[in-house]
Amino acid sequence: MPESSGSTPNSGVATPCALIVIDVQQGFHDARWGPANNPQFEANVERLLAGWREHGQPVVFVRHDSAKEGSPLAAGTPGNQFQAQLQGEPDLLITKQVHSAFYGRPDLDDWLQARSITSLAICGIATDHCCETTARMASDLGYQTYLVLDATRTFDRVTPEGEVIPADQIARATAASLHDEFGTVLGTTGMLARLE
Repeated sequence: MPESSGSTPNSGVATPCALIVIDVQQGFHDARWGPANNPQFEANVERLLAGWREHGQPVVFVRHDSAKEGSPLAAGTPGNQFQAQLQGEPDLLITKQVHSAFYGRPDLDDWLQARSITSLAICGIATDHCCETTARMASDLGYQTYLVLDATRTFDRVTPEGEVIPADQIARATAASLHDEFGTVLGTTGMLARLE
């Protein structure tokens, strides 16, 4: 497994490094999503935002404007709004209707390239959906990619056979799948140490 405490600094991170905060929206408090993992999620997102701003690094907020009727994330509804821990203005706001932040508006890849940003740290909701999809695309596009696992959240999932897979197992599977193949999976403390 990748590091969880993230206590070892690594000077290999390329700066500027953009923090990509994905879909941290009120609608994910809706009970229809089921049990969630990671009670430290909100606090860790706040820590990342504070650290990024302290070091003058770029912050990108991504918002899912669902086109599905009745979705708790539908544009124009209270659930579409960001959660309370997303304070302050981002350097860029991306809106999307699919899983990857690279298929939103404005174009994330164009914005990053225009600013010579080659490394990304990804956090948000859901670990195994939009965060994982964005991380895979970032890697394929050539970005130095970090997934800050303890600053992501997911939910229990149900297999086609009806078996419930707990959210913590889903997150661990995402970490195992991505780490050393599509990027580096680490914790909030470790990610912040790499900005020092």
